[in-house]
Amino acid sequence: MEMEKKANGVSDVGAWGMNVVSSVGIIMTNKQLMSSTGGYAFTFATTLTGFHFAVTALVGFVSNSTGYTASKHVPLWELLWFSVVANMSITGMNLSLMLNSVGFYQITKLSMIPVVCVMEWILHNKQYSKEVKISVLVVVIGVGVCTVTDVKVNAKGFICACVAVFATSLQQISIGSLQTKYSIGSFELLSKTAPIQALSLLIFGPFIDYYLSGNLVSDYMKTISFGAVLFILLSCSLAVFCNISQYLCIGRFSAVSFQVLGHMKTVCVLTLGWLLFDSELTFKNIMGMLVAVGGMVIYSWAVEVEKADSKATLVVQNSLTEEELNLLKDGMEDHTVKLGESKETQVFEI
Repeated sequence: MEMEKKANGVSDVGAWGMNVVSSVGIIMTNKQLMSSTGGYAFTFATTLTGFHFAVTALVGFVSNSTGYTASKHVPLWELLWFSVVANMSITGMNLSLMLNSVGFYQITKLSMIPVVCVMEWILHNKQYSKEVKISVLVVVIGVGVCTVTDVKVNAKGFICACVAVFATSLQQISIGSLQTKYSIGSFELLSKTAPIQALSLLIFGPFIDYYLSGNLVSDYMKTISFGAVLFILLSCSLAVFCNISQYLCIGRFSAVSFQVLGHMKTVCVLTLGWLLFDSELTFKNIMGMLVAVGGMVIYSWAVEVEKADSKATLVVQNSLTEEELNLLKDGMEDHTVKLGESKETQVFEI
């Protein structure tokens, strides 16, 4: 039993480590790919996401064809519904970043934690302890301090941000729900949804990117450099690991845990941006990161306390059930004895 727990712990750490490394790596890669100063000025984020899911779908197809993974049945309407929600999340985030300031965009990302909590409470009647709520608040404050600067928003940007937060929260909750409902692994679910997302994003992505940037991806492809091709391939390769690890993490943890621990990536991105791209790192940034990390530590402790309390409650319930069964068994034995005695009395009297 202890060996199994250790193996599960190692798997959890491995899944989370893969997500952090791949997510931070893809952000650094895309920053170089999309930068107009010193980069390759590839400003087509939605189309690039379509490339990501196309490569992920190809990996899933090869894995299923070679028998490495087994394909389980999931109703097509559920896959289509999930893909629509996921694409709304991607498009909404891109539009929110374009229409709003970076500060409001960061607030949008921070608001996902309480939104996910409320949605899980509504959809799954999930309860959270006081310690978990406090730790979530500390994480939100810490990340807010180190990332939020100017806050400017307009009506269109606010609507896009609301759609993005709702769709992203619903998508992350749905990943765990679908895996539980159909007893399907994270990679198997991803291999089923990736082709649908890839096809839809590659069809509509260029139009969305044209609206966002005013440039056509077809014009860019005519003069694309070898370096840009390499960075696009690197971005797609990292996206495969990022997508797989996201499904793994949400399947193993929860949507709230994924959001809270996900802010560790924000801290890593800020640190690497300072080291690699000479980004400014102020005292305010450092203090915010320390508060955020402290909140993540408190959250991990609060979740463990919650698990220990639930196990203790389960043990008490089980022990009470056994006691009740023993009492019931004793009662049946007494009833059998009395019944036997009454029969003997009846025979004697006759």
